[in-house]
Amino acid sequence: MQRVTHHGRTTAYRVADRGGEGSPLLCVHGSGGTHEAWKGQLGRLASQRPVVALDLSGHGESEDFDADAGWETLSAYADDVLAVADETDAGVLVGNSLGGAVALQIAIERDHDFDGLVLAGTGAKLPVLADLRRWLETDFDRAVEFLHGEDRLFHDADSRYVQLSTEAMQGVGQRVTRRDFETCHVFDVRDGLSEIEVPTLALVGEHDHLTPPEYHRSLADAIPNARYREVLGAAHLAMLEEPEGFNAAIREFLDEEEV
Repeated sequence: MQRVTHHGRTTAYRVADRGGEGSPLLCVHGSGGTHEAWKGQLGRLASQRPVVALDLSGHGESEDFDADAGWETLSAYADDVLAVADETDAGVLVGNSLGGAVALQIAIERDHDFDGLVLAGTGAKLPVLADLRRWLETDFDRAVEFLHGEDRLFHDADSRYVQLSTEAMQGVGQRVTRRDFETCHVFDVRDGLSEIEVPTLALVGEHDHLTPPEYHRSLADAIPNARYREVLGAAHLAMLEEPEGFNAAIREFLDEEEV
């Protein structure tokens, strides 16, 4: 893992470059996750394009910050992403779930010129089920079990991936994971989507019940230069469950947009 220090904290990230061409893809994980969610991109996409995946603050090997859930947390996560982007000269931002919210916030509110945007398993508004919010506060094990139920994080994934995701969430812990979901719950940038000028791919697992396909169709309809794609056989963590289909959709997008 490499590290960059910014805003009084250190953010960890991993770079995979197997001779691929073009500026790196910078991948941002979702709530309670780590850079390990992008194993299928660090391992398989890097021969075509360099891939960078970071741990947001308080996740994995990155230092945490003291901030309230909501805009303050989202802004701090955006600082993490931009610090890594500057270190790696990343050109395309790929965000899953909360990571997609961070990517949208950067695209709308920050002065940073990415060449492209991939919004995977996310939305312009990300309401969280009331029961899940309660379990995240009072019964974390139940919340983690619920999220790993059928057609939520996974559709029919290899048990190793389910274990990886479960252990990552348990490692991040209740406080930070709850902060992530509460940040998602208040997130809403629907009014700002028309301001996004870069080519954008809205990419969703066909079985995703957490951020369903209609969220992504709405993104593709509202962002001026955007397209919609589905990953067959996958749910919310499509990049981990079906990496071949996920990666193929990204490669096609990059080739067609020449970014």
